[in-house]
Amino acid sequence: MAGEALLVAAQSGRALAESARRAGLRPFVADLFGDADTLDLAEAYRPLPGRFGTGRLGGGALLAALEALAERAGPRCLGVVLGSGLEGAPDLMAEIARRHRLIGAAPEAVATLKDPLGFAALCARLAIPHPAVAREAVDDPANWLLKRAGGSGGSHIRAATRGRAPQGAYFQARVPGRALGLSLLADGRDIAILGFTEQWSAPSRLRPFRYGGAVLRGATETPALPARLTAEIAGAVARLAAETGLRGLASADLLSDGERWWLTEINPRPGATLDILDRSGESLLLAHVSASEGRLPPLGAPPVDAAAAEICYGARDYRPVPRIAWPDHARDRPRAGTDVARDAPLCTLLATGRDGAAARAALRERAACLHALLDQEETDEHECEVSERQRADGAPGGAPRR
Repeated sequence: MAGEALLVAAQSGRALAESARRAGLRPFVADLFGDADTLDLAEAYRPLPGRFGTGRLGGGALLAALEALAERAGPRCLGVVLGSGLEGAPDLMAEIARRHRLIGAAPEAVATLKDPLGFAALCARLAIPHPAVAREAVDDPANWLLKRAGGSGGSHIRAATRGRAPQGAYFQARVPGRALGLSLLADGRDIAILGFTEQWSAPSRLRPFRYGGAVLRGATETPALPARLTAEIAGAVARLAAETGLRGLASADLLSDGERWWLTEINPRPGATLDILDRSGESLLLAHVSASEGRLPPLGAPPVDAAAAEICYGARDYRPVPRIAWPDHARDRPRAGTDVARDAPLCTLLATGRDGAAARAALRERAACLHALLDQEETDEHECEVSERQRADGAPGGAPRR
């Protein structure tokens, strides 16, 4: 398998491309950002139109990009791996599957898992706790959320409104507890657990539930959930995987107050926690390929330390992004000279630590240092531009003219 090509399509393809390189594969990537890391990792790249957080990536442009990348990749190509951005487009996935070998969840499984009312009914039939959902008007909107079907990253979630849910959206009842995720491999019959992650939001004025980051506790820490709940959740997700034929890397989002738990959705694709999970042994992308073929591979022991990853959003408009010496713990680094709008994803920050608290503290420090570095570089560039203009006006040494 080493040296074979792999097509990658996602909102952001960098993490998948990096995992592919770890596996000795050659990634050919189509995504929204074209950041510096992705361009360094990819054998070839094609940009996609669209907006981050939607569930229908690229459309016809995606099909054209994959055709062009497949031609560049040649005959030694494993197929296509899809990341986030297609949760709301099983028809587009099916068209991709007609043209290329699709690695991961089948379009039919995605359609079942991402249909809000159908998924709720499936959970009820399998005796899996799941918040109530509705499309018709609810009597008490304060106790409900409004979500867009197929959305990702939390940016599509709002407080519920009065009246019927808008086209393509639905209401989901609020339930108590903290957000967690179960990362897993599925082979269509059973699952292998990769880990439970604890997640947090990075609220903005318009997006109060925007995804912030996740932490995976260290091997010697107290688990995030009691053993009873862990077993219940794993059993429930295994039943869903068997019922839907789910294959490949996936994650289950849930809320728990420590005594009870509710499954909110299944993400049938490699997720945002790939960076903190894919750190030892064989590349998880190879495990994704094996599981997609119906074989759960053996998984090595997880790293002892904790790991965390966080999306760093723009504190303001960067038009353009200044040229800086990006730290090694930053990923998805935007290219100097490109534009990043305020509150748009700027980069991803990674950290490890003796425990989850230490890893999160390192993230906070690294985020503060990065913003300070960007501010200083932008100030320096502005002062340099002013000095150049002053010299052009004839002021010696850049001194202001009087």
